[in-house]
Amino acid sequence: MKQRCISCGAAYPLSQILYTCPACDDILEIAIDVTGREAPTFECEGVWRYAPLLPVPLDKSVSMGEGGTGLHALRRLQQEFGIPRLFLKNEGENPTGSFKDRGMTVGVSQAVTLGARAVACASTGNTSASLAAYAARAGMRAIVLIPGGKIAMGKLAQAIVHGAEIVQVDGNFDEAMRTVRELSLSEGEIYLLNSINPFRLEGQKTLAFEVCEALGNAPDVLILPMGNAGNISAIWKGFREFHALGLIDRLPKIIGVQAAGAAPLARYLSGDLHECRISDPETLATAIRIGAPVSWLKALRALEESGGHAAIVSDDEILAAQRKLASGEGIFVEPASVVPIAYLMRERVQAETVVCVATGHGLKDPDAILRMAPEMKQAAPSLASLRSALGLA
Repeated sequence: MKQRCISCGAAYPLSQILYTCPACDDILEIAIDVTGREAPTFECEGVWRYAPLLPVPLDKSVSMGEGGTGLHALRRLQQEFGIPRLFLKNEGENPTGSFKDRGMTVGVSQAVTLGARAVACASTGNTSASLAAYAARAGMRAIVLIPGGKIAMGKLAQAIVHGAEIVQVDGNFDEAMRTVRELSLSEGEIYLLNSINPFRLEGQKTLAFEVCEALGNAPDVLILPMGNAGNISAIWKGFREFHALGLIDRLPKIIGVQAAGAAPLARYLSGDLHECRISDPETLATAIRIGAPVSWLKALRALEESGGHAAIVSDDEILAAQRKLASGEGIFVEPASVVPIAYLMRERVQAETVVCVATGHGLKDPDAILRMAPEMKQAAPSLASLRSALGLA
C-alpha cells in the first residue's frame, strides 16, 4: 500500500505525513493493489473486520466498536416508491451517532502510529464529535474549529463533553477548513483529520463492504448525501475493491444528493457553475452546508465511473422526507441524512435493489423538527379529559 496522487499519480510511503501531493498539490488516496489477489479472510465485526484492506495494522487500532450498522428494509416506502427492495444503511448507529466514526477509527489509529500528539479538524458537527471521542480514547489532544453560529448544538455538546479544545472561527466551514489546514502544516505534531486525509476515507469505504456482505452482492443503486464529498468517493472505492477481489460481480450506480442552498458539485455538473465552489452555502441540513468540497474531484470520478449523477433537493423536501421516514419506518435521522429519501419522493428510480445511506442520527440536529412541532394537546389529569383531548369522548 502507498499514498498516491489522484491527478499526477506520484506515490509516497504511508509513513509520510501529507495532505496533498507535493508535486501538483492535488489530493491523495491510499492505493491498494488487489489485482490477482485472493480474497482475504475477514474476521471479527465492524470496521476492523476488514483489516486486510486497511492501511493501519489491526494491533494499532483505536476502536469503539464502530461499523456493523443496520441495513434496514423500508417495506412501506418501497411500496410507495415502486422499488422491489429498498434499504437504509443507518450510520446513526455508530458510537458517536454518525458515519464519521468509520473514518476516525482509522485516522486516529494512523495518528498514533505516526506519533502525533494532537489531532485537529474543521467541522460542521459530526466530524468534531467523532474526532473528540476517538482522541479521548487514544489519550490525545483534540482541536476543533467550527464555523461561527453554524453548528448543531447536539453535535457540539459531544465535542465539549469529550474534552476537545474548540475554536469558533469568524466565517463559514470552508474558511475554518483553510485555517486548520494551515495550522496542521505549520505544526508537525498536529495531525489533520478532515476528509482531505486519505486514511479517514479508508475507514469510510467499509460501508460498501458491509452492504455487499449483507446483500450477497452490490445493490443496483446507492444514494447518499454529499457535503465535503469524501464519503461518496470512499464508498465507491470500497465497491471497486470488492469487485476487483471477485467478491461481487457488479458495481452499483451512485447518486449523490445535495441541498439546494449548498449544491456546488451538482450545479457544477449541470453547467450552472464554472468551478465547484459557492461562497455562501445555506441549508437547514447543517452537516452538508459546505460550499467548497475538498474531495469534489474524487466524487466526480465516482459519479462518472458508476454511471450515476448528482441531484438537488430543497429544504422543504428534506423536512417532509425526515417526517416520512420517522413516522412511516420508525427511523429518525438528521436532515442531511434524509436527502436520499427526499430524492426518491420526487424521482422514480428503475432498479431492483436500492440502498440509501443515512449518515447521522436525528438527535444530532433536532432544531429544525422542533421549530415545526405541532401544538401539544392539553388535558386535565382525568380519564374524561384525556378522552376528550384524544377525540374519544
